[in-house]
Amino acid sequence: MKTYIIVIVLLLVLMLLFPTWTSSIKGSNSISVLEQVEINGTGHDKENPVIIFVHGGPGCSEIPYAEKYQDLLETEFTVVHYDQRASGKSYHFFEDYSNLSSDLLVEDLLALTDYIAKRLDKEKVILIGHSYGTYIATQAAANAPEKYEAYIGIGQMSNTIESEIDSLNFTIHQALLQGNKEDVLHLQQLADEIKTGAKFTPRNYVNKYGGATQLIANPDGNMLGMLFSKEYNLLDIIRYNYGLSLSQGALLKEVMQHPLPAKVQKLDLPFYFLMGNYDYQTSSQAAKNYFDQISAEKKEFIAYEQSAHYPQFEEKEKFFEWMHATFKQ
Repeated sequence: MKTYIIVIVLLLVLMLLFPTWTSSIKGSNSISVLEQVEINGTGHDKENPVIIFVHGGPGCSEIPYAEKYQDLLETEFTVVHYDQRASGKSYHFFEDYSNLSSDLLVEDLLALTDYIAKRLDKEKVILIGHSYGTYIATQAAANAPEKYEAYIGIGQMSNTIESEIDSLNFTIHQALLQGNKEDVLHLQQLADEIKTGAKFTPRNYVNKYGGATQLIANPDGNMLGMLFSKEYNLLDIIRYNYGLSLSQGALLKEVMQHPLPAKVQKLDLPFYFLMGNYDYQTSSQAAKNYFDQISAEKKEFIAYEQSAHYPQFEEKEKFFEWMHATFKQ
Protein backbone atom coordinates (compact mmCIF):
# COMPACT_ATOMS: atom_id res chain seq x y z
CA MET A 1 0.00 0.00 0.00
CA LYS A 2 2.81 2.40 0.93
CA THR A 3 4.48 1.68 -2.42
CA TYR A 4 1.32 2.67 -4.30
CA ILE A 5 1.06 5.91 -2.32
CA ILE A 6 4.69 6.76 -3.04
CA VAL A 7 4.20 6.08 -6.76
CA ILE A 8 1.08 8.24 -6.88
CA VAL A 9 2.83 11.08 -5.05
CA LEU A 10 5.81 10.87 -7.40
CA LEU A 11 3.52 10.92 -10.44
CA LEU A 12 1.70 13.99 -9.13
CA VAL A 13 4.99 15.77 -8.48
CA LEU A 14 6.15 14.87 -11.99
CA MET A 15 2.90 16.18 -13.51
CA LEU A 16 3.16 19.37 -11.49
CA LEU A 17 6.76 20.11 -12.37
CA PHE A 18 7.13 18.42 -15.77
CA PRO A 19 9.00 20.81 -18.11
CA THR A 20 6.89 22.49 -20.78
CA TRP A 21 8.04 23.44 -24.26
CA THR A 22 6.77 24.26 -27.71
CA SER A 23 7.56 22.10 -30.73
CA SER A 24 10.67 22.92 -32.72
CA ILE A 25 10.34 23.88 -36.36
CA LYS A 26 12.97 22.88 -38.90
CA GLY A 27 14.73 25.63 -40.78
CA SER A 28 17.72 27.93 -40.27
CA ASN A 29 15.50 31.00 -39.92
CA SER A 30 12.59 29.46 -37.99
CA ILE A 31 11.49 30.41 -34.48
CA SER A 32 9.78 28.35 -31.79
CA VAL A 33 10.00 29.58 -28.20
CA LEU A 34 8.07 29.42 -24.94
CA GLU A 35 9.47 32.03 -22.57
CA GLN A 36 8.90 33.47 -19.11
CA VAL A 37 7.80 36.73 -20.69
CA GLU A 38 4.77 34.61 -21.59
CA ILE A 39 5.39 34.56 -25.30
CA ASN A 40 4.72 31.45 -27.31
CA GLY A 41 5.91 32.23 -30.79
CA THR A 42 6.08 29.77 -33.67
CA GLY A 43 6.81 30.13 -37.34
CA HIS A 44 8.88 28.64 -40.16
CA ASP A 45 10.64 31.88 -41.08
CA LYS A 46 11.24 34.90 -38.85
CA GLU A 47 11.05 37.09 -41.94
CA ASN A 48 7.36 36.24 -42.32
CA PRO A 49 4.68 38.67 -41.10
CA VAL A 50 4.14 38.47 -37.34
CA ILE A 51 0.75 37.88 -35.73
CA ILE A 52 0.04 38.67 -32.09
CA PHE A 53 -2.93 36.60 -30.96
CA VAL A 54 -4.97 37.88 -27.98
CA HIS A 55 -6.89 35.07 -26.29
CA GLY A 56 -10.42 35.17 -24.96
CA GLY A 57 -12.15 34.36 -21.70
CA PRO A 58 -11.35 36.45 -19.84
CA GLY A 59 -8.78 34.04 -18.50
CA CYS A 60 -8.97 31.38 -21.24
CA SER A 61 -5.46 30.79 -22.55
CA GLU A 62 -5.35 29.32 -26.04
CA ILE A 63 -1.69 28.27 -25.91
CA PRO A 64 -2.45 24.60 -25.05
CA TYR A 65 -4.46 23.94 -28.20
CA ALA A 66 -3.52 26.63 -30.73
CA GLU A 67 -0.72 24.58 -32.31
CA LYS A 68 -3.22 21.88 -33.27
CA TYR A 69 -5.12 24.29 -35.50
CA GLN A 70 -2.51 26.75 -36.77
CA ASP A 71 -0.10 24.41 -38.56
CA LEU A 72 -0.96 25.95 -41.92
CA LEU A 73 -0.76 29.49 -40.60
CA GLU A 74 2.75 28.91 -39.25
CA THR A 75 4.06 28.14 -42.74
CA GLU A 76 3.54 31.75 -43.81
CA PHE A 77 3.35 33.70 -40.52
CA THR A 78 5.09 33.85 -37.17
CA VAL A 79 2.29 33.47 -34.61
CA VAL A 80 2.77 34.84 -31.10
CA HIS A 81 0.49 33.66 -28.30
CA TYR A 82 0.71 34.95 -24.76
CA ASP A 83 -1.17 34.36 -21.52
CA GLN A 84 -2.65 37.64 -20.35
CA ARG A 85 -1.98 38.95 -16.85
CA ALA A 86 -3.60 36.59 -14.28
CA SER A 87 -4.34 33.98 -16.98
CA GLY A 88 -2.80 30.52 -17.34
CA LYS A 89 0.99 30.61 -17.01
CA SER A 90 0.78 34.32 -16.15
CA TYR A 91 -1.24 33.64 -12.98
CA HIS A 92 1.01 33.83 -9.90
CA PHE A 93 -0.41 32.65 -6.59
CA PHE A 94 0.93 35.43 -4.38
CA GLU A 95 0.57 38.36 -6.77
CA ASP A 96 -1.82 41.21 -6.01
CA TYR A 97 -4.43 41.42 -8.79
CA SER A 98 -6.66 44.01 -7.13
CA ASN A 99 -5.92 46.46 -9.96
CA LEU A 100 -6.77 44.02 -12.76
CA SER A 101 -8.76 45.80 -15.47
CA SER A 102 -9.13 45.91 -19.22
CA ASP A 103 -7.12 49.15 -19.28
CA LEU A 104 -4.20 47.31 -17.67
CA LEU A 105 -4.51 44.43 -20.16
CA VAL A 106 -4.48 46.93 -23.02
CA GLU A 107 -1.29 48.48 -21.60
CA ASP A 108 0.23 44.99 -21.35
CA LEU A 109 -0.64 44.26 -24.98
CA LEU A 110 0.89 47.50 -26.22
CA ALA A 111 4.08 46.81 -24.24
CA LEU A 112 4.19 43.26 -25.60
CA THR A 113 3.75 44.60 -29.13
CA ASP A 114 6.78 46.84 -28.70
CA TYR A 115 8.81 43.91 -27.36
CA ILE A 116 7.84 41.61 -30.24
CA ALA A 117 8.41 44.26 -32.91
CA LYS A 118 11.88 44.96 -31.57
CA ARG A 119 12.82 41.31 -31.08
CA LEU A 120 11.67 40.24 -34.54
CA ASP A 121 12.72 43.49 -36.22
CA LYS A 122 9.25 44.44 -37.47
CA GLU A 123 7.91 47.94 -37.96
CA LYS A 124 4.35 46.67 -37.58
CA VAL A 125 2.62 43.41 -36.68
CA ILE A 126 -0.81 41.96 -37.37
CA LEU A 127 -3.14 42.01 -34.36
CA ILE A 128 -5.77 39.29 -33.90
CA GLY A 129 -8.23 39.24 -31.03
CA HIS A 130 -10.55 36.34 -30.26
CA SER A 131 -13.70 36.54 -28.14
CA TYR A 132 -12.92 38.56 -24.98
CA GLY A 133 -9.53 39.17 -26.56
CA THR A 134 -11.30 41.46 -29.03
CA TYR A 135 -12.34 43.69 -26.13
CA ILE A 136 -8.65 44.23 -25.38
CA ALA A 137 -7.31 44.17 -28.94
CA THR A 138 -9.88 46.60 -30.38
CA GLN A 139 -8.90 49.16 -27.75
CA ALA A 140 -5.19 48.59 -28.39
CA ALA A 141 -5.72 49.07 -32.14
CA ALA A 142 -7.65 52.28 -31.48
CA ASN A 143 -5.04 53.61 -29.05
CA ALA A 144 -1.94 52.82 -31.14
CA PRO A 145 -2.86 52.11 -34.79
CA GLU A 146 0.71 52.91 -35.86
CA LYS A 147 1.91 49.67 -34.24
CA TYR A 148 -0.29 47.38 -36.32
CA GLU A 149 -0.58 46.49 -39.99
CA ALA A 150 -4.23 45.54 -39.41
CA TYR A 151 -6.65 44.43 -36.74
CA ILE A 152 -8.65 41.21 -37.11
CA GLY A 153 -11.52 40.55 -34.72
CA ILE A 154 -12.65 36.91 -34.54
CA GLY A 155 -15.69 36.21 -32.40
CA GLN A 156 -15.78 39.99 -32.09
CA MET A 157 -17.42 41.51 -29.03
CA SER A 158 -19.87 44.33 -29.58
CA ASN A 159 -22.91 45.58 -27.66
CA THR A 160 -22.79 42.94 -24.93
CA ILE A 161 -26.45 43.01 -23.92
CA GLU A 162 -27.58 42.87 -27.56
CA SER A 163 -25.27 39.90 -28.11
CA GLU A 164 -26.51 38.10 -24.99
CA ILE A 165 -30.14 38.56 -26.02
CA ASP A 166 -29.29 37.01 -29.39
CA SER A 167 -27.65 34.12 -27.54
CA LEU A 168 -30.68 33.67 -25.31
CA ASN A 169 -33.13 33.68 -28.21
CA PHE A 170 -30.97 31.19 -30.11
CA THR A 171 -30.69 28.72 -27.24
CA ILE A 172 -34.41 28.90 -26.46
CA HIS A 173 -35.26 28.36 -30.12
CA GLN A 174 -32.92 25.37 -30.43
CA ALA A 175 -34.22 23.88 -27.18
CA LEU A 176 -37.79 24.22 -28.47
CA LEU A 177 -36.84 22.53 -31.76
CA GLN A 178 -35.34 19.62 -29.83
CA GLY A 179 -38.24 19.39 -27.42
CA ASN A 180 -36.13 20.10 -24.34
CA LYS A 181 -38.83 21.72 -22.24
CA GLU A 182 -36.74 21.90 -19.06
CA ASP A 183 -34.05 23.88 -20.85
CA VAL A 184 -36.64 26.22 -22.34
CA LEU A 185 -38.17 26.87 -18.92
CA HIS A 186 -34.81 27.47 -17.26
CA LEU A 187 -33.65 29.89 -19.97
CA GLN A 188 -36.94 31.76 -19.93
CA GLN A 189 -36.56 32.25 -16.20
CA LEU A 190 -33.21 33.96 -16.82
CA ALA A 191 -34.54 36.24 -19.54
CA ASP A 192 -35.19 39.36 -17.46
CA GLU A 193 -31.70 39.32 -15.93
CA ILE A 194 -30.06 38.71 -19.29
CA LYS A 195 -32.00 41.52 -20.96
CA THR A 196 -30.94 44.00 -18.27
CA GLY A 197 -27.29 42.96 -18.35
CA ALA A 198 -27.28 41.28 -14.94
CA LYS A 199 -26.43 37.85 -16.37
CA PHE A 200 -24.86 36.21 -19.38
CA THR A 201 -26.67 33.49 -21.30
CA PRO A 202 -25.25 30.31 -19.71
CA ARG A 203 -22.38 29.14 -21.87
CA ASN A 204 -23.10 25.46 -21.26
CA TYR A 205 -26.43 25.96 -23.07
CA VAL A 206 -24.83 27.97 -25.87
CA ASN A 207 -22.31 25.16 -26.32
CA LYS A 208 -24.96 22.43 -26.06
CA TYR A 209 -26.98 23.89 -28.92
CA GLY A 210 -24.10 24.64 -31.31
CA GLY A 211 -23.53 28.32 -30.67
CA ALA A 212 -19.89 27.76 -29.66
CA THR A 213 -18.62 25.24 -32.22
CA GLN A 214 -20.00 23.42 -35.23
CA LEU A 215 -17.11 21.48 -36.78
CA ILE A 216 -14.84 20.82 -33.78
CA ALA A 217 -15.29 20.10 -30.09
CA ASN A 218 -15.14 23.23 -27.95
CA PRO A 219 -11.44 23.47 -27.02
CA ASP A 220 -11.80 25.93 -24.13
CA GLY A 221 -11.54 24.40 -20.68
CA ASN A 222 -10.54 20.94 -21.89
CA MET A 223 -8.40 20.01 -18.89
CA LEU A 224 -7.39 16.62 -20.23
CA GLY A 225 -6.31 18.16 -23.50
CA MET A 226 -4.28 20.75 -21.59
CA LEU A 227 -2.61 18.08 -19.49
CA PHE A 228 -1.46 16.23 -22.60
CA SER A 229 -0.27 19.37 -24.37
CA LYS A 230 3.44 20.15 -24.42
CA GLU A 231 2.99 23.72 -23.26
CA TYR A 232 1.05 23.07 -20.03
CA ASN A 233 1.69 20.84 -17.03
CA LEU A 234 -0.52 20.15 -14.00
CA LEU A 235 0.72 23.25 -12.18
CA ASP A 236 -0.21 25.36 -15.20
CA ILE A 237 -3.70 23.82 -15.21
CA ILE A 238 -4.12 24.74 -11.54
CA ARG A 239 -2.97 28.26 -12.39
CA TYR A 240 -5.39 28.31 -15.32
CA ASN A 241 -8.37 27.55 -13.10
CA TYR A 242 -7.44 30.04 -10.38
CA GLY A 243 -6.79 32.68 -13.01
CA LEU A 244 -10.02 31.94 -14.83
CA SER A 245 -12.09 32.46 -11.71
CA LEU A 246 -10.25 35.64 -10.76
CA SER A 247 -10.27 37.14 -14.25
CA GLN A 248 -13.93 36.53 -14.90
CA GLY A 249 -14.88 37.91 -11.51
CA ALA A 250 -12.83 41.04 -12.07
CA LEU A 251 -13.46 41.74 -15.76
CA LEU A 252 -16.85 40.51 -16.94
CA LYS A 253 -18.92 43.28 -15.33
CA GLU A 254 -16.99 45.83 -17.34
CA VAL A 255 -18.04 44.41 -20.71
CA MET A 256 -21.67 44.83 -19.67
CA GLN A 257 -21.29 48.30 -18.21
CA HIS A 258 -18.84 49.62 -20.82
CA PRO A 259 -19.37 47.70 -24.08
CA LEU A 260 -17.02 48.26 -26.99
CA PRO A 261 -19.34 50.55 -29.01
CA ALA A 262 -19.11 53.02 -26.11
CA LYS A 263 -15.29 52.80 -26.12
CA VAL A 264 -14.25 52.59 -29.78
CA GLN A 265 -16.11 54.24 -32.66
CA LYS A 266 -13.19 54.79 -35.04
CA LEU A 267 -10.17 52.76 -36.15
CA ASP A 268 -7.31 54.40 -38.04
CA LEU A 269 -6.04 51.19 -39.60
CA PRO A 270 -7.51 48.45 -41.80
CA PHE A 271 -9.71 46.14 -39.78
CA TYR A 272 -11.64 42.96 -40.42
CA PHE A 273 -14.32 41.12 -38.47
CA LEU A 274 -14.34 37.35 -39.11
CA MET A 275 -17.49 35.82 -37.71
CA GLY A 276 -18.97 32.35 -37.83
CA ASN A 277 -22.63 32.43 -38.87
CA TYR A 278 -23.46 30.11 -35.96
CA ASP A 279 -21.60 32.18 -33.36
CA TYR A 280 -23.86 32.84 -30.38
CA GLN A 281 -21.13 33.29 -27.79
CA THR A 282 -20.49 36.64 -29.39
CA SER A 283 -23.43 37.19 -31.70
CA SER A 284 -22.49 37.55 -35.37
CA GLN A 285 -25.43 39.89 -35.98
CA ALA A 286 -24.49 42.12 -33.06
CA ALA A 287 -20.91 42.19 -34.36
CA LYS A 288 -22.18 43.23 -37.80
CA ASN A 289 -24.20 46.04 -36.25
CA TYR A 290 -21.07 47.26 -34.45
CA PHE A 291 -18.99 46.88 -37.61
CA ASP A 292 -21.40 49.21 -39.42
CA GLN A 293 -20.95 51.84 -36.71
CA ILE A 294 -17.15 51.97 -36.80
CA SER A 295 -15.55 54.65 -38.93
CA ALA A 296 -12.50 53.47 -40.91
CA GLU A 297 -10.91 53.99 -44.31
CA LYS A 298 -10.74 50.24 -44.91
CA LYS A 299 -12.90 47.61 -43.25
CA GLU A 300 -14.44 44.27 -44.17
CA PHE A 301 -16.94 41.94 -42.54
CA ILE A 302 -16.32 38.29 -43.44
CA ALA A 303 -18.83 35.55 -42.65
CA TYR A 304 -17.80 31.91 -42.27
CA GLU A 305 -20.86 29.91 -43.17
CA GLN A 306 -20.04 26.62 -41.42
CA SER A 307 -18.49 27.92 -38.21
CA ALA A 308 -19.52 29.26 -34.84
CA HIS A 309 -17.19 30.98 -32.35
CA TYR A 310 -13.90 29.54 -33.68
CA PRO A 311 -13.89 30.08 -37.47
CA GLN A 312 -10.07 30.33 -37.52
CA PHE A 313 -9.94 26.74 -36.20
CA GLU A 314 -13.18 25.27 -37.56
CA GLU A 315 -12.40 26.37 -41.12
CA LYS A 316 -8.63 26.71 -40.78
CA GLU A 317 -7.91 26.11 -44.46
CA LYS A 318 -10.24 28.92 -45.48
CA PHE A 319 -8.76 31.18 -42.82
CA PHE A 320 -5.21 30.43 -43.94
CA GLU A 321 -6.06 31.12 -47.58
CA TRP A 322 -7.63 34.44 -46.63
CA MET A 323 -4.66 35.44 -44.47
CA HIS A 324 -2.25 34.52 -47.27
CA ALA A 325 -4.21 36.44 -49.89
CA THR A 326 -4.62 39.49 -47.65
CA PHE A 327 -1.14 39.83 -46.13
CA LYS A 328 1.30 37.88 -48.31
CA GLN A 329 0.43 38.80 -51.89
